[in-house]
Amino acid sequence: MQKNSSLLLLALSVAVFGVITTEIAIIGLLPKLVSQLNVTPAQVGFLVSIYALVVAATGPFITLMLSGFNKKTVMLTILVVFIISNLTYATSSSFHLNLAFRVLPALAHAVFFAVALVVAANSVPAEKHAAACALALTGVIFMMPSMPATQKMSFKSQLSVLRKGKLWLTIATVTFVFAAMFSSFSYVADYLEKVTALNNNLISAMLILFGVCGFIGNFIFSSLLQKNLVKTTHLYPLFYILVFALVWGLGFSLFAMSLLIVFWGAFHSSGLVISQSWLMREAHEAPEFANSLYMSFSNLGITVGSLTGGWFIAHLGTHSVVISSAIFALLAFFTIAIKHRAGSSSVALQEETSI
Repeated sequence: MQKNSSLLLLALSVAVFGVITTEIAIIGLLPKLVSQLNVTPAQVGFLVSIYALVVAATGPFITLMLSGFNKKTVMLTILVVFIISNLTYATSSSFHLNLAFRVLPALAHAVFFAVALVVAANSVPAEKHAAACALALTGVIFMMPSMPATQKMSFKSQLSVLRKGKLWLTIATVTFVFAAMFSSFSYVADYLEKVTALNNNLISAMLILFGVCGFIGNFIFSSLLQKNLVKTTHLYPLFYILVFALVWGLGFSLFAMSLLIVFWGAFHSSGLVISQSWLMREAHEAPEFANSLYMSFSNLGITVGSLTGGWFIAHLGTHSVVISSAIFALLAFFTIAIKHRAGSSSVALQEETSI
C-alpha cells in the first residue's frame, strides 16, 4: 500500500470531497432551492436533517454488517450510490424524489468514512495518522489494493468499547460540537442574505471564503492537536463561542463579516478533526467501529443542531441563530472538562493505590 499511498490519498480526498458535498451542498443552495423545488425553507432544511438523521440511526449497525467484506468492493459500491444520487439532484425538480435520494446515500455515509479513515491511516507512516465522486471511483478502482477482512473483529469485541464511561462523554462532546457547527451553518446563506444584506454573488463569495479558510484551519488545528491534544480540545469551544458572539454582534456589517467569516470557517471545519481525534483517543482498539460511532453521533449533532437553529429562526428571527450554536459549544466545553476531570481523578486514584 505504501507504494501508491500518495495517489490513493488523493483519490480518497476527492471521494471525501464528493461525499461531504453531497451532504452539505444544500446549505449554500437553500435560497435557490426554495424557489426551484417550490417548498419552504424549513422543508429544504429537512433535506439536511433527514440525511444526518439516517446516518445517525443506521451508521454503526451497517458498518458492523459490512465489516467482513472486502473494503475495496464496499468503497466502489458506495461511490456508485453517491454518483447516482448526485445525478438525481442535478436533473430532478421533485422534492419527494430528492428526499428519497437523500436517504439512499445517507445509509452508506458512515460506512464510507469508517473505511476511508482506516485506509488513509494505514497508507501513511504512524507518526502522520493525525493529520468529485466519479473521479474518486476511478482512483479507487486503479489505486486501492484489494483488502479482504483477514482479521475480522467479532461484534462482541467491537461493542465492548461501549462499556467505557469516558467514551460516552466523548460521544456527547462530538454531538455537541457538530450541533454547534450546524445549528447556524445550516442557515448561513439565509443569515448572510437577511442579516448582512448580501446579494447572491456576495453570498457565493463568502461561502467560498468560508470553505477555503476551513481547509486551512484543518491544517492549523491538526498541528495544534499533535502538540497538545487535550489543551487544544479544551480551548476550541471557548474560542468558537467568541466567534459566534462576534458574528451575532457584528453580523450587520459587511466589513466585519468579511473578516469574521475567515475565523468562522476555520473553527467550523476544525470541529471535525478535533472531535474525531478526541473520540479515537478513547476507542483506538476498534477503529472502524469507532469511526462509525463518530459518523453516527456527529450526524445526530447535525440533526439536533439544524432543527434547533430552525426553531431559533422561527421564534426569535434569523439573527438569533448563532446563539443556538454558542449554547451547544458551551455544552461541548462542559463535557470535555468533565471527561478530563474524570480521567485525572482515575489516574490519581491509581497512583494512590500503587503507593
